[in-house]
Amino acid sequence: MFDTLNSRFNAVFRKLRQRGKLHPKQVDAALAELRLALLDADVALDVADEFLDRVRARALSDEVMRSLTPAQQVIKIVREELQATLGGEHKPFKLPGANPVVIMIAGVQGSGKTTHCAKLALHLKEKGKQPLLVAADLQRPAAIEQLFTLGGEIGVPATSEGTTPEKVAKNALRQASREGRNVVIVDTAGRLHVDPDMMKEARRVKEVLRPHFVLMACDSMTGQDAVIQARAFMKEIDLDGFVLTKLDGDSRGGAALSITHATGRPIYFAGMGEKLTDLEPFYPDRMASRILGMGDVLTLIEKAEKEFDQEKAAEAAEKMAREQFTLEDFLEQMRQVRKLGPLQDLLAMMPGIPGGKQQFKDLQVDEKHLGRTEAIICSMTLEERRNPAIISGSRRLRIARGSGTTTHEVNALLKEFVQARKLMKSMMGMAGLGGRGAKGMKGVPGMAGMRMPKLPPGMNLPGR
Repeated sequence: MFDTLNSRFNAVFRKLRQRGKLHPKQVDAALAELRLALLDADVALDVADEFLDRVRARALSDEVMRSLTPAQQVIKIVREELQATLGGEHKPFKLPGANPVVIMIAGVQGSGKTTHCAKLALHLKEKGKQPLLVAADLQRPAAIEQLFTLGGEIGVPATSEGTTPEKVAKNALRQASREGRNVVIVDTAGRLHVDPDMMKEARRVKEVLRPHFVLMACDSMTGQDAVIQARAFMKEIDLDGFVLTKLDGDSRGGAALSITHATGRPIYFAGMGEKLTDLEPFYPDRMASRILGMGDVLTLIEKAEKEFDQEKAAEAAEKMAREQFTLEDFLEQMRQVRKLGPLQDLLAMMPGIPGGKQQFKDLQVDEKHLGRTEAIICSMTLEERRNPAIISGSRRLRIARGSGTTTHEVNALLKEFVQARKLMKSMMGMAGLGGRGAKGMKGVPGMAGMRMPKLPPGMNLPGR
């Protein structure tokens, strides 16, 4: 995510850090490079220029120029102004007390609109709501079938009763009242591009629904096209906010950096993967830190808290401390980590790693290797998993045959396990993070008690 922009920004920052005192001409040269990076990332021209004007005004102040670490102060200013451009403070998606709450999702075809209706429904279901999905996109027949299929996967009912989008909307509201559904999420029709017919239909559906929220699904990978579409929807039907889709695959960041500035409306959610669980609340401060390679440990902690069984994680931490961590525990923790996604993405969230994900672009997790590891452990007896020291040569041969692997692979796994157990023990002995951070990191296998790398001066870990 934002790999290109991250790389370009960090190249500029490296040059700044090599200098002691900064001259205004050096600041201007750095800002010129940042401007090129932003424009290459497809950030809207007016957004880039206003952002850099704000940075320049603050960076050339006497306080910064006379600082002992002016480069770090400039980087800190860039981060703060990036956060402001992305929307400033986090805007939580709070539902009003109405029953039902009606949410209308708009957008063009191919933006991920239908999928994100289901993602939002699952997100709200996990918070105790009873959503109803409404397939009012009658222009694309597959959209109806898709929404029903997705609804079945997440256990949320879907409906599409009517011959026109307006009738579908009316019938859905009646059904929600009958069945006690307190959130109605309506998928509306899109086109391959913005056109008058789509806008007329969207306005008619909005008049029938009188929604509490009108959200637009925007494909972040389309850059300024997403901004142009957002402005058109704002003009014709007004919007309350955005769901930025496919953000995990966006290497540039033009849409994310431009859309709130262009419309005055917040980004509420970001689609971070293909799974229906891959929907995250949008935090401008965390996103700014990711762009600058400062990590995003709070999101990492939240992912761990959501995915991991906290009791099992605490039990594993105790076993690590007592040197009682077994292959059975190793297998369980490996399965837990895999739930969080690619390892290189997790490492990119760690603060204090310059270049973020770029440092790990060549690191690939071999899923086949992980599968073989699981097969090897599952081919062991319970006694062997709990006490690997008893695994003799004949036992290794039996395990290899049972798992369809070789004795060399069995030997390698046992060696890796011994090394991993030593590493975990040393991590447990280190001074940990304080407060919520320490508690959260205990839920991440191998991270309990781990000391986080220090950020350079002037780069503070963002809060909520």
